[in-house]
Amino acid sequence: MLCPNCSCKESRVIDSRSFDDGASIKRRRECLECGARFTTFERREEEPIMVLKRDGHVEPFDRSKLLKSLLSATAKRNVSLHTLEAFVDMVENDIRNTYRGPIPSSSLGDQVLIRLGDLDKVAYIRFASVYKDFKDIDELREELEHLTETAADAAVTADMQELEDE
Repeated sequence: MLCPNCSCKESRVIDSRSFDDGASIKRRRECLECGARFTTFERREEEPIMVLKRDGHVEPFDRSKLLKSLLSATAKRNVSLHTLEAFVDMVENDIRNTYRGPIPSSSLGDQVLIRLGDLDKVAYIRFASVYKDFKDIDELREELEHLTETAADAAVTADMQELEDE
């Protein structure tokens, strides 16, 4: 690591701390030549996530593409950019922990829909209408019924949990 002050290659580590939920290490260093102190960051090198598209071609996962689609789905909804960025982080981490090869785009879309249903129901329907490419109003109605049933099941589960806790 070159010293930013004198470009010396020799330094010693004074302090190391984990940050970014353990994904990175922050090191405080001191140059052995001039005594200047500086900070470095280390992050593990990760293989890019590859997405297998419906037509058979493979392309790298694009966080900004997913974020853009989520911004469209949550337009005029009370969902912050910070929440959406954390949402994309969770999806990306799940993919890294679950898939070793290319992830089918259908699996990626399904993971997004599962989380989006918990975040915002209107955004879920907006995203699903593009992702699932509804052909008619009946397909949309079926999806709404599925979403309603899922929400009702979650409410019953939460009520049961409250009763057990009392």
